[in-house]
Amino acid sequence: MKSFDDLPKRDRNHALEDEAEAAFKALISRSDDFVFQGSDRKDYGTDCQIEVVLNGQATNVRVHVQLKGTERALNADGSFSIAVDRANLNYLIAQPYSFYVGYYSPSKSLRVSFVDAVLRRYEHSGKGWTDQQSLTISFTEELTVDRLSRLASLVISGARIARDRRIAQTTATLEAMPGVLRKAEPELHVPEDAALARQLAERLYESGADRVLSAAFEQFLSVLGADHDAMGFCYMAEINLGMGYQSPDVERIEAALTHLRSRLDTGRFQVGSLHYTIGNALSALGNEQEAKTSYIAALEDTDFSSSSEMAAQCYKNLGTSFERLGEEDIAAEHYLEALRLNSNLPEAHNALAHYHHRNGRYGEALSYFDRVVFTDRQLGRTSAISGWRINVLFNLGDARAAFREINGLLSNADSEPWIWPWCARQIAAFGRTSVESAQLALTFWDRCIATHPELGRARTERLLTSFYLRSEGEDIGEYSEFRSLFGHHIALVDADDAALPWDRLGHWAQDEGNWEEAELCYRKAYELAGGHYGYCLGTALNFLGRFEESRPILLEQAEHLQPDAMSWFQLGVANGNTGRSSEAIAAYEKAIELDPEYDIAMFNLGGVHWNDGNIIGAKQMWRRAIERFPDHELVEEIRARIPSLF
Repeated sequence: MKSFDDLPKRDRNHALEDEAEAAFKALISRSDDFVFQGSDRKDYGTDCQIEVVLNGQATNVRVHVQLKGTERALNADGSFSIAVDRANLNYLIAQPYSFYVGYYSPSKSLRVSFVDAVLRRYEHSGKGWTDQQSLTISFTEELTVDRLSRLASLVISGARIARDRRIAQTTATLEAMPGVLRKAEPELHVPEDAALARQLAERLYESGADRVLSAAFEQFLSVLGADHDAMGFCYMAEINLGMGYQSPDVERIEAALTHLRSRLDTGRFQVGSLHYTIGNALSALGNEQEAKTSYIAALEDTDFSSSSEMAAQCYKNLGTSFERLGEEDIAAEHYLEALRLNSNLPEAHNALAHYHHRNGRYGEALSYFDRVVFTDRQLGRTSAISGWRINVLFNLGDARAAFREINGLLSNADSEPWIWPWCARQIAAFGRTSVESAQLALTFWDRCIATHPELGRARTERLLTSFYLRSEGEDIGEYSEFRSLFGHHIALVDADDAALPWDRLGHWAQDEGNWEEAELCYRKAYELAGGHYGYCLGTALNFLGRFEESRPILLEQAEHLQPDAMSWFQLGVANGNTGRSSEAIAAYEKAIELDPEYDIAMFNLGGVHWNDGNIIGAKQMWRRAIERFPDHELVEEIRARIPSLF
């Protein structure tokens, strides 16, 4: 019967695997940041998954883990090595921050080796490792609860960034998708290794990648910790962004201040440089008085100020603080000192350009703007300089140069959303100051409408520019042809902006003697905005003989809204043609009082007296009119009616 005692032997590797899993589960059970989610039923390369727990809540953010065990002797450096199939690494690399856990049986200890680190080591080895069937994993770092905590923070921050990006793209309309992609924060995989993370942060900062560092701030914080020297690069990136063209992250910049101030007395950093950066942080937070004090302290450090480039930048920023405190002439002196130290400092040229621009010295402003050449860190500012150059060129009357600048700037409009609105505001302000400007403006507005068909204001400006060209004697086509184009645009113009185009169109119809069309246009304007648009409507109604309709409109104009000679004259016409002789006389007399040279008002006043049977009054008024305006066309008509006046 002894033959039945020959049973399968349990392989030592199986025992090691069980020990490794038990030890790993025990470690996870002591962690507040992960929960064990069980072993994979079909192990293609992952033994188990662990899920991040945040404030006691499950997150469904998981990390894939491969467990390995050994009882072989340690390597000379105290590490131990375990071979794995290369396909296993390929499988694990699909998930971020996957890692190997090495269990060392003699000491019952766990060590960790991240898949990213293994890949990095082999990729940089210079060997053709992709042809190998197996790879050797070296385990040196102990896996602890604290290490798991830092890993959880890194993993959850990266997962949130990916989640938010996915949600933004999923919920966006197809039309909005290009804008969503342009606004998306840069994506960066921050290594779990603190030394590599430090090197990466430094390199990114030196290359001007402030937005990238800001987007990955929480990931760097997870790897490095708030007090790590290398977090200074992330803090300085936040300060740079806060001083630039976006709202500062107050919490991060305040943390930066704490970080920087804690290093002032360590003796490990240049004190002047720290004061300078602290000044920048304070300026980003709007605390210019304290920022000024920090900049002055920086300049008092001879080690710092001996560098002309750094001193120049500090003088420029100190000038900015003076400017924001309302002392712009003192600020300008500091900008000039900055240029004395570094004649090519773009920020100083830019600051002086704005100083002269604010004071209406456009020639000087343009001279400084022309000398601004920003580096890669300030690529966005280059476009901003072009934007200000446009305004300066328009103010100098050089419309053609301004439009050339606009055409160049629009090539960046896809990545910088402010460009179209800024250019539109400039052209709305200056595009109708000359025929040349208006002709170039028409091209701009057509391009703007094609790009942003929903912008009713652009259509308004397009119409008003056409009316301006016509008023200057330029041929913009026949009325009927333009009327069709007008209808296409006005249908998409906001009601608040539509009255003036309707009024201008009415004047064109009036010029052609088409009073029915003019009345329709004027009525549209009046219904949309009321107010002074009533004068033209009332006048058109008078010409159409609809005096009862015109009278209340013109009465409001003359007595309240537009009490000038013309309003009183048209009211006189309406009163005279509705049998209100005394009111007509009063209206004409008011018109003549306001404008003693109003010839037709005098002749009409005489006519009202005549029609009312007041022959003496008529003769007296006509005699005055003839004496003042002997060449008026109505003189001959009166001569035929009353020869005795002559």
